Amino acid sequence: MNTDPAAPRLRRAGIDDADALSRFARRTFSHTFAADNDPADMAAYLASAFSPARQHRELAEPRRTCLLAELDGVLVGYAYLMRGTVHEAVAAAHPVELERFYVDHAWHGRGVAAALMQAVLQASGEGGGDALWLGVWERNARAMRFYARWGFVTVGTQTFLLGSDPQRDAVMRREL
Repeated sequence: MNTDPAAPRLRRAGIDDADALSRFARRTFSHTFAADNDPADMAAYLASAFSPARQHRELAEPRRTCLLAELDGVLVGYAYLMRGTVHEAVAAAHPVELERFYVDHAWHGRGVAAALMQAVLQASGEGGGDALWLGVWERNARAMRFYARWGFVTVGTQTFLLGSDPQRDAVMRREL
C-alpha cells in the first residue's frame, strides 16, 4: 500500500464517474490542443468525444478500462485502455490500445503521469495483453518524449480527425 500523501490514488472508473470524467476530459484536451487548432474543430470534437453520454457508453464497454488518478478526492489524471484494437503497424497477438492518457497540466512533472503509466502497464498485462500501442499527435513533442521514456517506439502513422481537420498521429508501441 502506498502511504506517500503526495502520490495519487489510482482506481478503475465506474459508470458513476462519467459526468466528472466528461468535464475533466474536455478541460484537459482543450488545454492541451486548443491553441494549435481551429476553435470550430475543437468545439465539434469536444462535443462528440467527451459528452457525458459518450463517457457512460465507454465506461460500460467490457473491453475498455478507465483508470483514474486522484489527489485528495480531486481527479488529476486518467487513462483509457481498449483491448483487442489493432493497427496495421502493431504486430501483436493480444494488443491493448492506450486510447487516452491525460494529466491535469498543474500536475505535470509531479509524478502523477508516472504513477498512472505504471497502472496502465499493469492493467494492460492483465488478461494476456502482449503489446501496448497508442496514437499521439506528431506535433505533441512533450507526449512523444514521455512515451519514449516508457519504452514506446514509433512504428507507423494514422489519421486522427479533429472536427473536420485530418491530423497525423505517430503510432507508438511497446512490449508488455
